[in-house]
Amino acid sequence: MPYHKVYRTLLLWLAWASFAITVILGLYIETGVWEFVKYDSTKLTWVILSLFLFSTAISLWLTITLTHESVELLEVDYAARQQGLMGIITTPEHNAVRRFFNSLKAVVMVNGENNLEALLATELAFYQRVSHGLAVIGNLLIMLGLIGTVIGLSITLSGLSSSLDALGHDETLLLEGLRKAMSGMGTAFYATLLGAVFGGLLLRIFALITETGVEDIGDRIMKISLVYCAADCKRTEEKDVRILNGEIVALTENAKLMAEAFAESRAAMTAFHEEAKRLHEFNDVDGKGDDIAALREAIRMQKHYRALLRQEIKLVDQVNRAWWPPLLRVFMSKRKSKVPAPPAINHDTKEGP
Repeated sequence: MPYHKVYRTLLLWLAWASFAITVILGLYIETGVWEFVKYDSTKLTWVILSLFLFSTAISLWLTITLTHESVELLEVDYAARQQGLMGIITTPEHNAVRRFFNSLKAVVMVNGENNLEALLATELAFYQRVSHGLAVIGNLLIMLGLIGTVIGLSITLSGLSSSLDALGHDETLLLEGLRKAMSGMGTAFYATLLGAVFGGLLLRIFALITETGVEDIGDRIMKISLVYCAADCKRTEEKDVRILNGEIVALTENAKLMAEAFAESRAAMTAFHEEAKRLHEFNDVDGKGDDIAALREAIRMQKHYRALLRQEIKLVDQVNRAWWPPLLRVFMSKRKSKVPAPPAINHDTKEGP
C-alpha cells in the first residue's frame, strides 16, 4: 500500500490548517477584528474563539490517532496476506485495529456468526462520535454568531433610543448613545463573521477530514477481512468437527482428573480404615507385653506430671495476683518514716525498770 494513503488524513489536516492560518491572518490584517475582540463587552467573540481553538486541538489529536491506526493497519495487512487471520498478532489492544481482529479471532474460534459490519461499527464508534462532535461544535459556533447578531442589534437600538432622547439638549448623552450603537453594530458584525468563518468554514472541514479518515480505516479493515481472512471466517463442517473434537478432548481430560481424584480418595479411606483397625486391635490387647506396660506407665506419669504442673501454675498465679501486700508495705514504711520521735521516748521509758 502506498505510504501517501497511510498518511493521507494527516496531510489533508495539515494542508487545511495552513489555509486556516492564512484566513486568520487575513482577518487580523484586513478587518482589524482582533482589536474589537480585545474590547468586546459581551465576551461572545471570546467564547467563539475559545471553542474553535478547543475543537481544533481535539481534531489534531483525532488525526494523529487515526494516522497511528493506519500505520498499524499496514502491518496487519502484510500479516494477513502472508498467513491469514491467525497470523495477525493482536496481543497489544491499545488501538481499534488490533481489538477488531482480536474479537474476530474469538468469534472464529467458537465458530460463531460473523457480523463484520456490526463489529467494525462497534470498534470505530468512538472515533465516529468525536468527529460528529466536531461538526456539532461547528454548528454551535454558527448559532453563537447569530445570537451575537441579535445581541448587537439590541445594543444598537438601545443606543439609538438614548441618542434620540438626548438630541438637542444633552450632547454628552447623545455621544454616549452613539458610541453604544456603534459598539452594538460591531458586536453584530464581528460575532457573525467569526461564527461563520470558524464554525461554518474551518471547523466543518476539519470534521469532514477526520470523518473521512475514520471511513477510510473502516473500508481497509473490511477489505482485509473479506479478502485475506475469508477462509478463516468461513463456517464449514471441518471447523465444526474440529471444535467438537476439542470439546471431547477437554471432557476426557476432566473425566481423567475426576478418576484420579476418586482413586486418591479411595486410597485415603483405605489407609484410614487400616489405622482405625490397628488402633482397635491395640485397645483389645491385655496388659501383657513390655512395650504396652511401658506405654501405660508413661501415660500415667504424664498425667501425674500434668496435674503437678497445673497446681504449680495456680500457685504462681495466686502469688502474682497478690500485688497489694508489697504495695501496702511500701506505703506503711513511708508513713512510719514520717512519724516523730515520741514513740522512741516511750520505748526507753518502758525498758528502764
